[in-house]
Amino acid sequence: MLHRSKISPKMTGSSLVSLEESYELCRQVTATYSKTFYMGTQLMPKAKSKAIWAIYVWCRRTDELVDGPMSNTTTTETLQEWEQKLESVFAGYPLADADVALVDTLSRYPIDIQPFRDMIAGQQMDLYRSRYQTFEELKLYCYRVAGTVGLMTMPVMGVAKSNFAAPWEKGQKIESPVSEAIALGIANQLTNILRDVGEDARRGRIYLPLEELALFDYTEEDLLNGVIDDRWRELMKFQINRARKFFVDAERGIKGLSADIRWPVWSASMLYSNILNAIERNNYDVFNYRAYVPTPRKLVCLPVAFLRSIVL
Repeated sequence: MLHRSKISPKMTGSSLVSLEESYELCRQVTATYSKTFYMGTQLMPKAKSKAIWAIYVWCRRTDELVDGPMSNTTTTETLQEWEQKLESVFAGYPLADADVALVDTLSRYPIDIQPFRDMIAGQQMDLYRSRYQTFEELKLYCYRVAGTVGLMTMPVMGVAKSNFAAPWEKGQKIESPVSEAIALGIANQLTNILRDVGEDARRGRIYLPLEELALFDYTEEDLLNGVIDDRWRELMKFQINRARKFFVDAERGIKGLSADIRWPVWSASMLYSNILNAIERNNYDVFNYRAYVPTPRKLVCLPVAFLRSIVL
């Protein structure tokens, strides 16, 4: 990992916003484009929430290279240039206003560059793939575009230190819940895929594994035409059950996180998994209705998440 020190934006030779303004920009972008995620960050200690906003905005900017308004101009070379800019940020040199906050975050937490590179590789997959034959192929994609977020944010969240260790165990290295952090990212991405089936189909993309469509005798043509019947509903039940298993796997690792971060992570997991409930309430119609969690339901989750963060 590159050695990093806190570097003023002035060293880039360009006129960028102040550190405070950069963090505020990241906060605003997070609040605007990911309301459920932002609600979770509001429960974190301020320093940690600011760092998470900075990471989120880099991830969003990366995603927009292939899904944003200018995505039709994105090429392999574009992503290679983006990775070069990433290396500049990790070296302490911000190139854009949002980078200022990220450079500061990187100076405060031991964050590795590899998950960021892996996410760019995931965007690369979106450039040349619009179908996935097996779940293993899809799982790799989900790791790259979302599981990596768990690895990026783990150093910010911190790991719990047990109060029950025997004297001779003091100072022993505590295992980080890395696999669970990845599982949460994959669970979130699988949920996104199920919620956005109709939107993706209109862009010619099918993320559901083709061999699983065939398992339920449901075709690509059926999906692109938005056919909702018993085959589709059984297929969606299968997909939702798998996504929920990833959420369960992820939640087992929350107790391994720092105490001041467990409530926000429990909240984020519960809020996002509730999108699956919304899909069920819509009778699995993801072609005509976008599943979302209304604010009152979100608020109900918070005290439950708080209790889980204490007792589980």
